[in-house]
Amino acid sequence: MPLGGGPPTKCGDPPEPPEPPDPPGHHDAGEMHGRTLAKKIDLLFHTMHPRDRGEYSLEEVAEGIRRRGGPTISATYIWQLRKGLKDNPTKKHLEALADFFGVSPLYFFDHQAAACIEEQLNLLQSLRDEGIRIMALRAVGLSPQSLQAITGMIERVRQLEGVADAPDGVGRSRRGRPPRLPEDSA
Repeated sequence: MPLGGGPPTKCGDPPEPPEPPDPPGHHDAGEMHGRTLAKKIDLLFHTMHPRDRGEYSLEEVAEGIRRRGGPTISATYIWQLRKGLKDNPTKKHLEALADFFGVSPLYFFDHQAAACIEEQLNLLQSLRDEGIRIMALRAVGLSPQSLQAITGMIERVRQLEGVADAPDGVGRSRRGRPPRLPEDSA
């Protein structure tokens, strides 16, 4: 199932009333939810690719869209969108890019959906780091108390090393705290 394929809400929050429509002729594709269109597309390239290889090439994306029956789009135009040289693509182009990368088209059109999908993309990106994967696999089976202790140690080491907070929402609840672990029922 594509990332962000659910309803256009902040991950798990109840839906909010729709925003009023933009005035005729208004296009805000260049700046969406604090992240430019170019940065959104760049994040897809960096994140949504097979684990055993690097990013898709611009030509692979253009050809993949064509093979899926999408609109004509050139590798050069995709490069221009990714670099921010162009920032007003058609809705069909954005839908085709979303389809190719396996995310909901709402990533480009809805602020709440974009935030939720970006959280998922950041998590996926983190899990691609072999050290993080190994640490996560080694933690399987530990008690909730041990997992909380490890989380506390990681937070302390991050502070000592002056590392910024984890990417938006990764490893944190919506209130900015590490997620609560269920009580040990044994």
